[in-house]
Amino acid sequence: MNMRVMLNKVPEITLYFWIIKIMATTVGETAADFLSFNLHFGLTGTSAIMGILLAIVLFMQFRSMKYVPWLYWLTVVLISIVGTLITDNLVDNFGVTLRTATTVFGLALLITFTLWHTSEKTLSVHTIVTPRRELFYWTAILLTFALGTAAGDLAAEGLSLGYAKSALIFGSLIGVASIAHYAFKANAILTFWIAYILTRPLGASCGDYLSQPVNNGGLGLGTVITSTIFLSTIMGLVIYLTAVLRNAKERA
Repeated sequence: MNMRVMLNKVPEITLYFWIIKIMATTVGETAADFLSFNLHFGLTGTSAIMGILLAIVLFMQFRSMKYVPWLYWLTVVLISIVGTLITDNLVDNFGVTLRTATTVFGLALLITFTLWHTSEKTLSVHTIVTPRRELFYWTAILLTFALGTAAGDLAAEGLSLGYAKSALIFGSLIGVASIAHYAFKANAILTFWIAYILTRPLGASCGDYLSQPVNNGGLGLGTVITSTIFLSTIMGLVIYLTAVLRNAKERA
């Protein structure tokens, strides 16, 4: 593999990063349901379409030599949808239980982190400056989305906690990780990845709570309205961040 050195391909980890990340995970949940059920593409058809789109965008992302806001976040949104579809296919089409899916994706993510650290001696997202590190990064991201979908559904449906209670639990765990980092100076890389993993089931639970019918424990907004609200917000924030980045370059 060509080990050319690039500018860091991951944005600065700010409040905007976490807001867009959580919204992207929510879109991953609602958009997958919208395409599969509302547009009647089915899981197989939706998976094929989204898989092709993700491959195209990932190719563009790997070709870029620097962080490009719209391209990076488009990749995240698409990988969120594909990660959701991977879990849904395993559970709905192949009969894999949510507990098994959660365990398998958890182990796969652990193996990815182990290989990444063994190869690069770091798991920091501040040093995604070679194609190899970027490959490890996006593999880990895909697995966090698949794992988060399985864990979120397991908590809300498998353990009958409901969407709102599940969102509260995962949000509280993210809060614990944040306190551990800022108040007790816990390892920044470890707490980042813990929070990153937990945002997926948080986003999935929030998406289901907003979109699912009232008799299923949701607010009944539907996948169209929920996806539109969150996609519009993501687009607005990405446009803002692009302008900020451009202004910073002009001042430099």
